[in-house]
Amino acid sequence: MSISSRIPYSPLFHHSNTQTSNLIKPSSLLSPPPQKIFFSNPISTQRIPTKKPNFSAPSSSSSVSLQSIEELPPKLQEIINLFRGVQEPKAKYEQLLFYGRNLKPLEFQYKNNANKVQGCVSQVWVRAYVDSDKNVIFEADSDSVLTKGLAALLVQGLSGRPADEIVRVSPDFVVLLGLQQSLTPSRNNGFVNMLKLMQKKALQLSVEAEKTGNSNAEEFGEGPAMLGSRGVWIKEMLEKELRPLELEVEDISYQHAGHSGFRGSDAETHFNVKVVSEEFEGKSLVKRHRLIYSLLQEELQGGLHALSIVAKTPAEVGEQ
Repeated sequence: MSISSRIPYSPLFHHSNTQTSNLIKPSSLLSPPPQKIFFSNPISTQRIPTKKPNFSAPSSSSSVSLQSIEELPPKLQEIINLFRGVQEPKAKYEQLLFYGRNLKPLEFQYKNNANKVQGCVSQVWVRAYVDSDKNVIFEADSDSVLTKGLAALLVQGLSGRPADEIVRVSPDFVVLLGLQQSLTPSRNNGFVNMLKLMQKKALQLSVEAEKTGNSNAEEFGEGPAMLGSRGVWIKEMLEKELRPLELEVEDISYQHAGHSGFRGSDAETHFNVKVVSEEFEGKSLVKRHRLIYSLLQEELQGGLHALSIVAKTPAEVGEQ
């Protein structure tokens, strides 16, 4: 069988020269003949300017230059160089925890609203005072080891420096530490708030020291108050009834009010009392406290909210 006998006959593809003029051309079946289009007015084209969208996230380093490490306090420079020497983020995190575990605890009396850092995930307190050279000394504490680590960095890096140097420190030095991967946004905000409170306290201490000329001033707005009428009454009562060898009465009401001007008899609500007396001989600690409370019962009923008591015998003091 020939190939031609297997293909059906079609006048479209199998024809002779004599039949070409009478057959339909394949091209006529595929598309219509072209038509001419006439325009009454000429057409002009114009390029429309477009703004290329920017999908890249803004870089803080491109808009704001980081503070040079040489501008930071020397101790802070040492800490930054130490963290720079640690490559792994996990190792940096462990180093931060190490700082937190070795931070000296803050005494309970300083864990008050005036020293509390606002806007932190964890509770954190910062205390500041000046030394004899008018340099600022910081103490801090937190209920979180990680936050204590951040506080320890600031305490070690900023303590012992003058106030004007402390207030110039920019919070972006955390970038130089390389801790971005270890800190959540909320932790980072807490860190910045810690620094801001330290700088605020340093500035206040500097201003107060200049006003009073006292380089050994305690925390500005947080120092011990002169005794008001209630404090004087408490001291006189304890002196009369206990005949103490040593007596200290300190008004700490300002710590609980969170305001440095919280003074006057109506505001005298919290006191620290230290008494060394022979009247405590043979009495347990509970009985000593009960004795002091009984002597001050009138004031406790009239607005005195709390007493922090240290009651010892002369022998106990001599043993220390």
